[in-house]
Amino acid sequence: MRSFSAKLICTALCLTTMAACAKPAANGSTAPQTGAAAESSAKGGDKVELTFYYPIAVGGPLTETIEGMAKEFTKLHPNITVKPVYTGSYADTTVKTQAGVQSKTPPDVAVLLSTELFSLMDMNAIIPLDEFIAKEGGDSYLSDFYPAFMANSQTGGKTYSIPFQRSTIVLYYNKQMFKAAGLDPEKAPQTWAELRDHAKKLTKDGTWGLEIPVSGFAYWMLQTFALQNGKNLMTQDGKKVMFDTPENVEGLQYWSDLAMKDKVMPQGVTEWGTVPSDFLEGKTAMMYHTTGNLSNVKKNAKFDFGVGFLPKNKSFGSPTGGGNFYIFKDIEKKKQEAAWQFVKFMTEAERAAQWSIDTGYVAVKKSAYETERMKKYAADFPQALVARDQLQYAAAELSTHNNGKVTKAISDQVQAVLTGGASPAEALKKAQEEADKALAAFNK
Repeated sequence: MRSFSAKLICTALCLTTMAACAKPAANGSTAPQTGAAAESSAKGGDKVELTFYYPIAVGGPLTETIEGMAKEFTKLHPNITVKPVYTGSYADTTVKTQAGVQSKTPPDVAVLLSTELFSLMDMNAIIPLDEFIAKEGGDSYLSDFYPAFMANSQTGGKTYSIPFQRSTIVLYYNKQMFKAAGLDPEKAPQTWAELRDHAKKLTKDGTWGLEIPVSGFAYWMLQTFALQNGKNLMTQDGKKVMFDTPENVEGLQYWSDLAMKDKVMPQGVTEWGTVPSDFLEGKTAMMYHTTGNLSNVKKNAKFDFGVGFLPKNKSFGSPTGGGNFYIFKDIEKKKQEAAWQFVKFMTEAERAAQWSIDTGYVAVKKSAYETERMKKYAADFPQALVARDQLQYAAAELSTHNNGKVTKAISDQVQAVLTGGASPAEALKKAQEEADKALAAFNK
């Protein structure tokens, strides 16, 4: 998970050695050093300590994993010490980072929601990474990252963040309950109609057929229905949203009907953390949740479970989610260089593969799936490939300028619908009006 601001919630890390700024760029931002100065800094003996903020939005002892990765990095780069600072949820991490930026004491590197891109740009908090990337091969370096994950990293022809702990939403289901209900335990429902039918057959006293979390990520879940009905919720430049459309009304009506009309899932606001707990405890037969919880479910489920694409209407579809590495502007040049080395280290193919295995997040690089450890893991646990395979239908998570107000506008109205306080048409009309006001200053 997931910005948000709201999302997700899903999580974590980055830093290393190399490059940063000799002279101001034309736009006033600090450009990374190149040439002899960068080379000298990379090899130099100056000790650098990096403060690294990271959140955790999924289950499991990930603090130990991150601490271990930071130590491994320092062994390879003795002049750079990475100080990981666990900063709570994604929302907590955003608040602490923003406070640091405003007080001129930002972290050196941080994992924040990929959707924070425009908000951080509006604060003039981060640097573009293109000059670092150019030294790694430019487009050939970036081409190893999945395009769906890069969609929230780039705008205006520049790259501002590097994917790290990334996800899509997938459907988890209890194979034992499927079999008991006369359903094929090896096949997830493929369409909205099948999902409703399966959920009806699986709902019984003490067990819901389906649970979809709402708190924190209502907008993220709405995106699934929007994409499955044909279009995303925003423009690529983050200046406009398309909430109030017939397709989105239909999608939100379908979601609401599952609870209000079909009574196959709880009414109201279901908590993000409650849903996987309910799934593990047998209180729901199916759930929508981040693939970032895959390793947690694998470790703790006492039953055989399956993972499938989210069911389609016009098409399959899921927004991406999770966190990217950002490097901050108001820090020393040598720290920016070191932070890039850390980011590069944390996203290398072997490390991305291991992080995916340890957490359930999707490995962000194609080459990670060619490593022997990932091939072996996927052969033994094919569920690990579902989210990766779904990326062909994935799109950028909701991200705009004034992102907090925009996501709150839509999330509040989704909650109003799911609690019976508004119709989908009324709610999306109001959300559109509020979002348009929040974005007005960026469309002059």
